[in-house]
Amino acid sequence: MPMLRTIEQAKWTFSARRVDRTVITGTDTKFSAAQPGDLVLAYVDRIGQHSRVQLPSGRPSLIFPGDAVVLACGARYAPDQFEGLAEIDPRGADLLAGGGCIGKAVARNSRIKPPTRLMPAGRLLDSTGCPVNLAQFALRPRPAAPPPKVIAVLGTSMNSGKTLATAQLVLGLRRAGLRVGAIKATGTGAFGDYNQYCDSGAHYVGDFTDAGMVTTYREPLERIKNGIKTLLNEAGHQGCEIVVMEVADGILQRETAALIADPWFKLLISGLVFACADAVAACGGVSHLAKLDLIPDVLTGILSCSPMASHEAAVATGLPVLTKTDLADPAEATGFALRAGVVYERAA
Repeated sequence: MPMLRTIEQAKWTFSARRVDRTVITGTDTKFSAAQPGDLVLAYVDRIGQHSRVQLPSGRPSLIFPGDAVVLACGARYAPDQFEGLAEIDPRGADLLAGGGCIGKAVARNSRIKPPTRLMPAGRLLDSTGCPVNLAQFALRPRPAAPPPKVIAVLGTSMNSGKTLATAQLVLGLRRAGLRVGAIKATGTGAFGDYNQYCDSGAHYVGDFTDAGMVTTYREPLERIKNGIKTLLNEAGHQGCEIVVMEVADGILQRETAALIADPWFKLLISGLVFACADAVAACGGVSHLAKLDLIPDVLTGILSCSPMASHEAAVATGLPVLTKTDLADPAEATGFALRAGVVYERAA
């Protein structure tokens, strides 16, 4: 069938990397019924902000008008780029993220271009006529494994330095001789963070797409929590003693705010790294976290690039500021492990 041949030859995006393509037997055009995670075949109509899509292989691919791509319907929340909803208009939709998220843009940062426009061609179906959804290919439930300790990485905003801090701390813990996992708990599917974790030598790497979500924006809190539990259990099965877990966006973003305000989160974590853009953000962020009874162990992020900003933040908050080099130092990382109780458990 021509449509199935097009699907096979299309550029599949990173967010759909877990999908078994052999289950796809047809398509429909019921785009108004599309749900978050449903797979959609679309053609590139007009290039805007995104001139590339991210492939499952881990490399970016240039896209051109007329190219066929397979993406997942989803929402997005990215203050530096777009806010978008999980809605597919048959007259044209938006590429909300290069990792493979198609939806309807409702707001954008004025410093970026309008979104790349896509023409939806079909919603992918299985042999029963049901939409093919990322949730079908999520990690399967497994018996409970010994839970690893968790160090959370939060930030004041998007691009405050969370991913770099996560990757560098993973590197430091690995250098200290620990089996360490790296998890992206929330966000929008993309391979940039995932690849950084892999490059740092994490023993296990997972993100919310492995739990069946193309994005966590507008997802119920319980689904996000269950996704985190699934990823941590998988890390335990992989033998990880400790996991560094990045939570996307800033602490005031809706899903992040709900997650960190939940008492479950405080009980889950054994350490907290807070990435900040500047000293004022650090001061305000630490004050906000204190209201939730969350006290960071250290500050890091963009402010750590400046000795002056670091000094201001340390004086204002009373917390140490670590650079990326500090986080990657096995001696410093061992301190995190000790505070989390990992090393004592290993020696027991």
